[in-house]
Amino acid sequence: MTKVLTDARSIRIKGRSFLAVVLSPDLPLNDWLARLDDLAARSAGFFLNRPVVLDVTDLPIDRAQLKEFLGELTARNVSIMGIEGARPSMIAAGMPPVLKGGRPAGDVEVTATEPTLEATAEKPKTGDEDAPTAAPVTLESRPVLQSLVIREPVRSGQSIIFTEGDVTVIGSVASGAEVIAGGSVHIYGALRGRAMAGSVGNASARIFCRKLEAELIAIDGIYKVAEDLPADLLGKPVQLWLDGDSIMVEKLN
Repeated sequence: MTKVLTDARSIRIKGRSFLAVVLSPDLPLNDWLARLDDLAARSAGFFLNRPVVLDVTDLPIDRAQLKEFLGELTARNVSIMGIEGARPSMIAAGMPPVLKGGRPAGDVEVTATEPTLEATAEKPKTGDEDAPTAAPVTLESRPVLQSLVIREPVRSGQSIIFTEGDVTVIGSVASGAEVIAGGSVHIYGALRGRAMAGSVGNASARIFCRKLEAELIAIDGIYKVAEDLPADLLGKPVQLWLDGDSIMVEKLN
């Protein structure tokens, strides 16, 4: 009898989270693609080497339309890593995988509370019921506000991504660089690249900079490119915030 020895080798598989841009198109798709082209033209390299999730939740299109739409995105060098909200009938072989359970980056699921304090109060004894009744008092844990401080300029090609809170840059942000924060962005220098505040759904986030020369600014998904910024505030210290669906800009004193 020949005995075959097998050398079992383990494969290490890990879970890991990455920040991706989520595109949520609306109908008509041709008009939406035209707006996408406008963004790409005015902010060169915005989608370059950036993972993108396509959210088609409640979008009334069929498999053929989705396949054609994916082709349009590929032609624009938009790399779709996954599709969210797609019905099974919409997916064909060769399409990006369907993603489920996506949550905005930075969300924290609390699985346990802080230790509880139990106050016991005795009930009046009636018959055999002589056990005290526990009245639990739960102490809720509160999230700790966090911030990231970058103590040097952000060079062209660099991406600073911090979804848990504010980002402060003690220096300038060069053209071709970007700062993405879940909270507000503070730049103690010139903002020549891209700054995106409130990236995980925080409409109250703001952008502050000592010198406004940005390629693109965004708050909670609403964006402006250089051509949209007020000419009289370029090169000035400003703050930007969201008012409804409009980004407001004013000079800092």
